[in-house]
Amino acid sequence: MKVSTFNVNSIRSRLHIVLPYLEEERPDVLCLQETKVSDDKFPKDVFEERGYRVFHSGDKRLSGVAVVTSLEPKEVQFGFDDGTEKDRLAFLRFKDFSLINLYVPQGRKPDHPEFQHKLEFFEKLLDFIKSRFSPEDNLIICGDLNVAPTPIDVHTPERLKGHVCFREEVWEAFKKLTDWGLVDLFRLHHPDEPGHYTFFDYRVRDAVKRGLGWRVDHILATKPLAERCESCYVDMKPRLKEKPSDHTPLVAVFRD
Repeated sequence: MKVSTFNVNSIRSRLHIVLPYLEEERPDVLCLQETKVSDDKFPKDVFEERGYRVFHSGDKRLSGVAVVTSLEPKEVQFGFDDGTEKDRLAFLRFKDFSLINLYVPQGRKPDHPEFQHKLEFFEKLLDFIKSRFSPEDNLIICGDLNVAPTPIDVHTPERLKGHVCFREEVWEAFKKLTDWGLVDLFRLHHPDEPGHYTFFDYRVRDAVKRGLGWRVDHILATKPLAERCESCYVDMKPRLKEKPSDHTPLVAVFRD
């Protein structure tokens, strides 16, 4: 099974990248974030024509999540149980595993209300997970978590420390997820390797060429699935195409 996560930064602006990606890579599950489209205008038909099911929730602001899959889910929910964050969390339960697709708030600035929103989102996420699962269940959590968890996950950690995606509060929030029982699949396979990034800021000149990136997109899994994960890697090809997203896919492959 192949699972990919990709912050597309507007699905309608990236169809020229996403559709060829599906045809070439054939993921069983493709989790999308920042779709930036209302549900009535989501281009669902182009995915269904290719044999995929699509589950999406969003509006035309800066968020929105979608799951494109060849599998049939038994349950689909958007948002937390209180009805909030429907454009930032998608929960799907399949026959053999469950999946949570996330677009965590970026936070803007440490003193901005959106940063508190980010921390509260992580707290609600952990409660959501604990209320449904144990670490022995088959659970995958993926998406744009807007956290670079270690110094090797950013290009210049000394300069970037204190950013809303690279500071103590978000490191602690991420650690609470792994302490509960989730494994960072990329680091499982690349424990000490710097220079692997999923986000390259448009505003930074030649960011990809110069290696000025961040690893803020993640695929986490409980131990039973982590033990079946054969590989996890960043696919840079979509980021090198014309008019790309500022993110690129992260992929995990699991054996049956």
